[in-house]
Amino acid sequence: VNKASATDGFFKNQMIKILFPKEAQVAENTLRQIGLGSLTDNFVKSMNRAAEGASKQAAPIFLNSIKQMTINDAINIVGNQQPDAATQFLQRTTTEPLVSSFKPAIKTALDKTLATKYWGDITSRYNKIPFVKKVNTDLPDYVTRKAITGLFYLIGQEEAKIRKDPASRTT
Repeated sequence: VNKASATDGFFKNQMIKILFPKEAQVAENTLRQIGLGSLTDNFVKSMNRAAEGASKQAAPIFLNSIKQMTINDAINIVGNQQPDAATQFLQRTTTEPLVSSFKPAIKTALDKTLATKYWGDITSRYNKIPFVKKVNTDLPDYVTRKAITGLFYLIGQEEAKIRKDPASRTT
């Protein structure tokens, strides 16, 4: 959570950086070709800033999940040979609460960081180009889902370190 919620926690981490939605990558490429690359760059940065801001809300949700863990859950995680058993447990028990918590915060952050404006500018300019397939995506939901996926990626990386190196277990 600390890594993801830090400034550039998403934006400068190529493994979890939030990029244009697949449905809009053609729009991004087209806008870059016609000289509007800075507009698309600002949009990508805004999405990542929204994810970084919302990620701060994950710690209490994870803590609550851990507090509700049963003895059987703990035994299954520790005894499991899968390198991401704890991550899978957290995904199973926290994804929906994370979505509920993140989405309003991300929508607010997208509005605050002007991503909603950039998205509006990008889609309206792109949709005016003749003969292109019009783009319309739910931006807050997209960023929310990508932020949560990024968080679980980071958790999985930490879990792999802990399982591989006993010295990492002290943190």
